[in-house]
Amino acid sequence: MTARGIIVSDDGRQRCAWHGNLEDYRRYHDAEWGRPVTEDIRLFEKICLEGFQSGLSWLTILRKRENFRAAFAGFDYDRVAAFGDDDIARCLADAGIVRHRGKIVSTINNARRAQEMRAEFGSLACYFWSQEPPVDERPAVMDYETLVANPMTPASKRISRDLKKRGWTFVGPTTVYAFMQAMGLVNDHLDGCFCQPEVEAMRDRLDRRFAATAAS
Repeated sequence: MTARGIIVSDDGRQRCAWHGNLEDYRRYHDAEWGRPVTEDIRLFEKICLEGFQSGLSWLTILRKRENFRAAFAGFDYDRVAAFGDDDIARCLADAGIVRHRGKIVSTINNARRAQEMRAEFGSLACYFWSQEPPVDERPAVMDYETLVANPMTPASKRISRDLKKRGWTFVGPTTVYAFMQAMGLVNDHLDGCFCQPEVEAMRDRLDRRFAATAAS
């Protein structure tokens, strides 16, 4: 790994080094992380999984993701919002996921809060993309030192505070920033990573008028 946090993989491409050249983690880095997402189900899934990650590694959660999807009805938040005590017991008995009662209950709670958010803003995407940080809050250089020095940002703190006021749980500013990075609200691929310009081009093409309407 270079001082900039870049690794040259066996295919000759430069990448952020954090995936460690593990095949599944590298695939996630290349095809998912940072690429802008506007689908509500994926947004809800990710913020819930980031909550489950708290105290663990994302790789642990990634490798259990299909089990989580099966346990939580594909993260269809209308279905999860209807979960009751039997579903909590079922999830607690499921060895394929992280069996943490507080996080399971939080997912059900957040599904209900997501329904309220959709009623207010039209969609989760409208809400989250209206919170995209302005350019002047973004670093001029995105290298490894910058990445590790900023586990949370002013935007993630604002969003975290607002979500908590709305009754969401397991949405601290570090969790929210990891969500923002993964869903493309920011582009934190390091300078020199082949994904960085690809992600930025996707962000440039994204029509944000839906978010502007939600914010007004």
